[in-house]
Amino acid sequence: MRRTNTFAVRPLTTDDERLLRELLDASASLWNELTYERRQNFFDDESVWDTADYRKQYVGTLGSATAQQIIRKNKSAWQSFFSLREDGEDASPPGYWGNEDNGRELQTLIRNDQYTLETGERSRVEIPVGQDLKDKYGLGYHDRLRLEVVGDPKWDGEQGRLEIQYDEIDDTFRAFQPVTVPDSRQDSPLAEESAALDVGANNLVACTTTTGQQSLYEGRDLFTDFRETTEEIARLQSKLREGRYSSQRIRRLYRKRTRRRNHAQDALVRDLVERLHQEGVATVHVGDLTDVLETHWHPEVNEKIHQFWAHRSFVDRLEDTAEEYGMSVHEASEAFTTATCVECGEQMKTERRGDVFRCSCGYEGHADLDASQTFLKRETGTEFETGLMARPVRLNWDDHSWSESPHSPERASPNEERTNQSTNDGKVASVGR
Repeated sequence: MRRTNTFAVRPLTTDDERLLRELLDASASLWNELTYERRQNFFDDESVWDTADYRKQYVGTLGSATAQQIIRKNKSAWQSFFSLREDGEDASPPGYWGNEDNGRELQTLIRNDQYTLETGERSRVEIPVGQDLKDKYGLGYHDRLRLEVVGDPKWDGEQGRLEIQYDEIDDTFRAFQPVTVPDSRQDSPLAEESAALDVGANNLVACTTTTGQQSLYEGRDLFTDFRETTEEIARLQSKLREGRYSSQRIRRLYRKRTRRRNHAQDALVRDLVERLHQEGVATVHVGDLTDVLETHWHPEVNEKIHQFWAHRSFVDRLEDTAEEYGMSVHEASEAFTTATCVECGEQMKTERRGDVFRCSCGYEGHADLDASQTFLKRETGTEFETGLMARPVRLNWDDHSWSESPHSPERASPNEERTNQSTNDGKVASVGR
């Protein structure tokens, strides 16, 4: 089975950090130059495979093996693009790793037999660099760049290609190491449990498992930051001279907004899947919102789900991460889940205001958590007694990680209704209708 170790790496000296940044920047430059040539060829109806010898151009900085890895990944991205087109999908050609003016997305790829990872009291990873960089920073012919490993990689097995990225938000270099682990060494064997996710607006994800566990990832602060950045972009656009549509500052804000969203989304998916793995979950059900996003009546809800949270991107990340842990992800319609009472099944005589759900039968609960419970019941046939559900885990984002809050979201009384609701009139805050 495939698993991925994720850990931070730290240069030991200032020169080591400069060297690492040059290595990652050169890798991004190689990707961008190759991508540019292939895009030009594609739009000119020429072969995208007929390109310059970029391995030769970058071997002095990256080394032959690393340059070749980036070229192969680029080729694979274009092959996937053409495969999607053949299947009738509306796909876009592979894009760039940032740009020189606004900053490249610093990352590189190291072939599995070209790096050494040692863990223990002094955990470290050693990676190759090109001879030009060795000469510039005083490394010997056989020397490699040594980086300190921060944390303890969880999985031990046959190592795959190492990917190193610079996280601009955290100012941290992160490494991703896929490994192949024998099934007999899986630390927490999967049971036959299931989970269902309600992807919302104010609450990004509400989750219920067949073990009776519930968790809630709140998103109000994240969306507020996203909205403020969007408003600043609009303000700057309004001041542009006629005929201009963007500026360096506007492009930088777009990039900052996307990176912050992606960072929070990556961390949420990782935290969620690890929690589900410990619960023995093998199958995750998530709502297919394609039709809902096109027809939902309230534009702010669509903005939150479609633009801010990028639902398709979230599901793709969820599928990739779940696969690492041997889980499967199934998309299904979650229509009417937030309008259904978990106590009596009523759908018409119910009301939602913010996070509070009420039914004419007298039941009152948390709307998104109840929706995930209804969704799970529909997909698995599992029956729940509402009063026996475990106390929900509430998680908040602190710009670095998702941490548990001591405040329970399990139920709010009429006097505790949220004042920061998704719409001004207090109507629906989730898209699962």
